Amino acid sequence: MDDKNFNNKKILFLSVKLFNYENIIAEKLRFLGAEVDYYDERPNNSNFSKGIIRLKRSLYNVTITKYYIEILEKIREKKYDYFFLIKGEVVPQFFIDRIIELNPKIILLYYTFDSFENNPNGIAILKNFNRKYTFDPKDSEIYNLKFRPLFFSDDYYKLESHNNPIYDLLFIGTAHSDRYIISEKASIWCLKNKLKSFAFYYSPSRIVFLFFKLFDSSFKKFNYNKISFFSLKHEQIIELYKQSKVVLDINHPNQIGLTMRVFEALGSGKKIITTNADIRRYPFYNENNIYIIDRNNIEFNYDFFNLKFEEIDEKVYEKMFISGWLKELFFDDFSFNWLQK
Repeated sequence: MDDKNFNNKKILFLSVKLFNYENIIAEKLRFLGAEVDYYDERPNNSNFSKGIIRLKRSLYNVTITKYYIEILEKIREKKYDYFFLIKGEVVPQFFIDRIIELNPKIILLYYTFDSFENNPNGIAILKNFNRKYTFDPKDSEIYNLKFRPLFFSDDYYKLESHNNPIYDLLFIGTAHSDRYIISEKASIWCLKNKLKSFAFYYSPSRIVFLFFKLFDSSFKKFNYNKISFFSLKHEQIIELYKQSKVVLDINHPNQIGLTMRVFEALGSGKKIITTNADIRRYPFYNENNIYIIDRNNIEFNYDFFNLKFEEIDEKVYEKMFISGWLKELFFDDFSFNWLQK
C-alpha cells in the first residue's frame, strides 16, 4: 500500500452528485490505473429527496438504510484498498462499520467541499477515517483535518476563447446566502458601464428553495423566475466560459474555502472577480487576474476587464489539476504549500 501510484488499486467511491464531477473523478482514477466502483451517496436525487435530506433527514432514514444494505449486497464479495467518500451527507455508520469488517486493511479517505455547518453528518462520521481533508482552511483548524483546496478537470485547461466574447462577466452558481443580491448588483453595474453579463442560478430542490425563501432574508429578494432546478451540463459550462471574459465568484459567507469555480476559471485562463479575500494567501494570486470585492461595500473596476490574463506558473497548474488533487489525497503528499501566512 506504500506504492505511490494507482495501478490496480481497488477503490470504493461514494459521492453526492456534483455537476458530473463525481463521474469525472471516477474516470480520472480509472485513467490513472485504479479499479473504481462508484455509488451515489444519496438514495435518490429527486427534488423531494434532496429537500428531505437537507431539511429533515430523520424522515428519510428507512430509505437510506435500505439503499445502503443494497450496496453492501452488491460489494460483499469484493476487496478494496480504499474507501473514498466525498462529503458524507447521508452515509450511515453501520455501512462504514461493515466496509471495515469486509476489508480489514482498507484505507478510509474523506474529503469535503462543503462546510460542516452545512453538513452535520460529516462531523459524526469523521472518527472512522484514516485520512481526512477539507477545502476550507477554517474547518481544517477547527476539526483537525488536513487542508487541500479543490481542482479543475482536464477539459478546462487553457480553454480557447471565442475571438469576440459575448459576455464580459459570467456568474454560475447554486442559489444560497447573498449570491443573488451581489450578482444582480454586478449585472446592474455592467449595464450602466455598457458591459454584458450573464447569470445562472441553480437550486437542487423547489422545497429547499421555498423553505429558504420563507425563512432566509437574503432569499426573499430572489426572483423565482430566474432560478433553475436543473443544473447546467459540463459542456454547457465550458461553452459559457469560452464566451466570457471575466468570471464572478461569490463564496458562502460562512466558509472561506475557494469554490470549484475559482479553479475552473483560472485553469481555463479566465480572470476572476471574487468576494473571497482569503484568495490572497494562495500561490496563484495575482492582482492582474483576480479582483477582490467587499460583499458589504461592492465596488467594481472597469479597467480590470481590459487587462489580459497573466499565465500561472506551470508547477502550480500541475497541483491545481484533478490528477494533482487525487495524488495528494491518496498518497498524502504535502510537499506543496497551499497557504501563505
